Amino acid sequence: MLIDINKCIGCNYCTYACQAVNNLQDEMAYNVVSVETTVSGDEFYLSRPCMHCDEPPCVHVCPVGATYKRGDGIITMDYDLCIGCRYCQVACPYDVRVFNWRDHIDETSPRVPDFGIPEVEPRARGVMEKCTFCEHRIDKGLERGLMPGVDAVATPACVVACPTGARVFGDLNNEDSSISQILQDTPNPIRLREDLSTHPKVYYVPPTSAKA
Repeated sequence: MLIDINKCIGCNYCTYACQAVNNLQDEMAYNVVSVETTVSGDEFYLSRPCMHCDEPPCVHVCPVGATYKRGDGIITMDYDLCIGCRYCQVACPYDVRVFNWRDHIDETSPRVPDFGIPEVEPRARGVMEKCTFCEHRIDKGLERGLMPGVDAVATPACVVACPTGARVFGDLNNEDSSISQILQDTPNPIRLREDLSTHPKVYYVPPTSAKA
């Protein structure tokens, strides 16, 4: 995924669409939007989903294998295995994992229907949850011959909902994909906390003032 900070207007549509599709209550968010400041004092919005790291600390610390990396690099969860120890939450340097404190079995996200309808089953109380790049959309789309990042129904909800096109999704392993081409044309794209050698799969176009 690529997020252009200069295009982000802080509308939180990405967060709301994620909450609707994943049937999350307001107190739970897989995607966090915060206001940050450059060294020159300019404010900007930073949208933070799971980074889907190549070397994910959350996977390494999970004692039961509930958090794991798929063959395509997506970091996902087996909620039936999760014991709620929250080791992954402590290990994640990006603070993008959330603990489910209560059952939402009979509840619907307040973001429904304005930002979408639930597409996955509610999770039970006592498990850790996270952004999965809407893996259910990707998998179903690929089965139908669709292309994630191009076809909306096969693309993460946050990307589809963004009104300014600040988010781009696609196959980073395919040099001909749109996201790979954009990254090649983007001077000095950044990733968060590269000093930790987690090798995040979410890239950012830095704020213009930060590039000066």
